[in-house]
Amino acid sequence: VQLQASGGGLVQAGGSLRLSCAASGRTSSIYDMRWFRQAPGKEREFVAGINWTGGRRYYADSVKERFTISRVNAKNTMYLQMNSLKPEDTAVYYCAAQELGKTDFSSWGQGTQLTVSS
Repeated sequence: VQLQASGGGLVQAGGSLRLSCAASGRTSSIYDMRWFRQAPGKEREFVAGINWTGGRRYYADSVKERFTISRVNAKNTMYLQMNSLKPEDTAVYYCAAQELGKTDFSSWGQGTQLTVSS
């Protein structure tokens, strides 16, 4: 599975942005997908996840009520709608996929930069 993340940019605090992650290749094998982020000098952290078939969604506490993860299976695309953005949301955002029968997220997108100005 190959992933292509896009949609990052520069936005003012309080603003909104939507990230996209397009999957290609063996998309029928996708079981779960997640967004992660990594800020400068910090470790990569989980942001949000979605079960590809059942649609169950889950979020990090830091983004609950502000971010919404979704997917359009027909387009093999996952989205992250980000509202009420804060400067601490500034990071490179990565999408990742877990395939059926695997325990790890073995497919990763190249990352897209989000910068939130105060």
